[in-house]
Amino acid sequence: MRVIAGLAKKRRLKSPGKLPVRPTSDRVKEALFNIIGNLVPECDFADLFAGTGGVGLEALSRGARKTVFIENHPQVARILKDNIALTGLQEGSEIIRRDIASALEHMHRRGDKFDIIFADPPYRQGLAELTLNTLCRYPVHHQGGVLVIETGAGEAVPERTGCYIMTRREKYGDTALLFYKHSTEGDMFCE
Repeated sequence: MRVIAGLAKKRRLKSPGKLPVRPTSDRVKEALFNIIGNLVPECDFADLFAGTGGVGLEALSRGARKTVFIENHPQVARILKDNIALTGLQEGSEIIRRDIASALEHMHRRGDKFDIIFADPPYRQGLAELTLNTLCRYPVHHQGGVLVIETGAGEAVPERTGCYIMTRREKYGDTALLFYKHSTEGDMFCE
């Protein structure tokens, strides 16, 4: 695991070892940033189910203004904190150690808004759809913002739910990246 480009290019990140985490592969991360790369500079980025922080740190390294990392597991959050220090990207980084619903509610209450939200929930546990619904309940996205969810390639995830419409799906082996656009047009469930 490493940072691919930008300020912290080629920095190796600490791995989770035997902890219950599945980091985004460098191949998938590179593909992701090839797609969203032009949106990253000066954006506000959220990394949900952040794990060891590879995706959020990549965003900071490529010029994101800030990244908020959501990671509930205490040992994994410690590795995330170490990786932020290893890359020298402390400025603009924030770790919130809460479950996804509590974290999104907290960010909503304090008025956070993000241009890009990346979510990498554990595969095949229904958490991708739960994340979509929770993001609609606690909107923390700028209108027109991008949401990317990493899932297992065969995982069933709705194309439209609440405030989000899927615009693109890319498959990389047993991994899929689902791209959603945040839209409140004609949707009474969005603020």
